[in-house]
Amino acid sequence: MRSDLKYTRVLLKLSGEALMGDEEYGISPTVIGRIADEISEAKNAGVQVSIVIGGGNIFRGAGLASVGMDRVTGDHMGMLATVMNALALQDALEKCGTYARVMSAISINAVCEDYIRRRAIRHIEKGRVVILAAGIGNPFFTTDSAAALRAIEIGAEILLKATKVDGIYTADPVKNPDAQRLHRLSFDEVIERNLTVMDTAAFALCRDNGLPLRIYDMGVTGNLMRILRGEDIGTLVQPAS
Repeated sequence: MRSDLKYTRVLLKLSGEALMGDEEYGISPTVIGRIADEISEAKNAGVQVSIVIGGGNIFRGAGLASVGMDRVTGDHMGMLATVMNALALQDALEKCGTYARVMSAISINAVCEDYIRRRAIRHIEKGRVVILAAGIGNPFFTTDSAAALRAIEIGAEILLKATKVDGIYTADPVKNPDAQRLHRLSFDEVIERNLTVMDTAAFALCRDNGLPLRIYDMGVTGNLMRILRGEDIGTLVQPAS
């Protein structure tokens, strides 16, 4: 690993919606290609990278459940959407010359491997990018929860949540132009301020296991490597010192 890097093993949480770019639905080839380039750069620098990817650009189970679909059925459909995104990202990474494996929490052996913790760690140690799909394999849990759980299981040093905003604000910056970005917070401060960081289950996993979390804007080229070098990009949530 290069001496200028702060982290050796990270888990990157990508939202499905971020893959759309300026499209109304699906995957933007330009966006997924840029993301693959950045991940490949990190891997080539010696960082062990795992990824959990959402499926909101294709399907949201909770959304259809709110208008009458069975929630379990909807969530299973959402899990399949994450597998589709994972396969697309795998293809984009391999076009960059980066070997990647998709591992799914639900068995789809014709297209990807089952998620087995020890096997995932072995892939990571061999320098492969591991894309973890289908959430945790159970309904009622978001991909944020999957990202927190998998990061803890594989021994990641930090969970990086890539979004369309550049951190946590005191208020919604779209609605309130006076909102200020918060650079560093403790888990306790997030709870006290009632800030929306991620869903409750995911946040509790990070807090209880002392896993630091950084939220940053994936739309800015080069942000991933800046974070890996230790730059203060976005918002860092960590245990109180």
